[in-house]
Amino acid sequence: MTTTPGKPSGSLPGKPPVTDLATWQAAREELLVREKAHTREGDAIAAARRRLPMVEIDGTVEITGKDGPVPFLDLFEGRDELVVYQHMWYDGAPHQGQCEGCTTTVWHMKDAVYLNARGVSFAVLTAGPWEEVARYTEFMGYTQPWYSAVGLEAPIGGEPGHIVCFLRDGDRVFLTYSTTARGNEGINGSLSLLDMTPYGRGEAWEDRPEGRTVPGELHEGEPSEGHESCWYWRSDADGVATWGPTSRPVPQWTRPGATPVETLGRHGTFH
Repeated sequence: MTTTPGKPSGSLPGKPPVTDLATWQAAREELLVREKAHTREGDAIAAARRRLPMVEIDGTVEITGKDGPVPFLDLFEGRDELVVYQHMWYDGAPHQGQCEGCTTTVWHMKDAVYLNARGVSFAVLTAGPWEEVARYTEFMGYTQPWYSAVGLEAPIGGEPGHIVCFLRDGDRVFLTYSTTARGNEGINGSLSLLDMTPYGRGEAWEDRPEGRTVPGELHEGEPSEGHESCWYWRSDADGVATWGPTSRPVPQWTRPGATPVETLGRHGTFH
């Protein structure tokens, strides 16, 4: 959330300058040249990804899902390709204490029908114990398959917050690609849309015109020029972006029974 609910738009600071349509169109076309160059460079990078070498891994390694332990190979569901998101986990934490960044990422993958149509399966792996993971996925209403990879090393287990791609050739499994941090933004379509808006994501690192401050309520101790990265991933019950003790990952407020809390409860082991 980048604005406080009910805050009138007329009070937002640093609006873009007003001009006529012809002047706007000329500026828009000038920017379009750069956008097209960016798209072509993205295509070239994707082509380079397709030419990366690959590493064979053990597809018989077992992970645990709703049907119990299964070999990693089963995640392909008979398809040739697999994309996995590795979700961070805090052992013993309540739902509101789980990772807001991973929640945001996975929330944008409500299903994988378009991937499936291209012969690609999708799954979420986490280092949490399956009993906790099962309760969390039920609360969130996730429909994509989740699995617990407790104790496993990369690339099946390993560092959370990664997107990892695999290729299957019969019963053989190969690692083909991995990315993390801002490399994960490809899943999150909301970020691309925010980048099209005049106020952007509202993060402190963004390059904004002089006088263009971040809309929304600023909290004590926060710099007036912006917020830390992804400050809007959590909100309180009123929709105000905050990292305070009564906040939750934003999608959780849509879940039945979500109520304000007094602590994030991250008392368990971090994975």
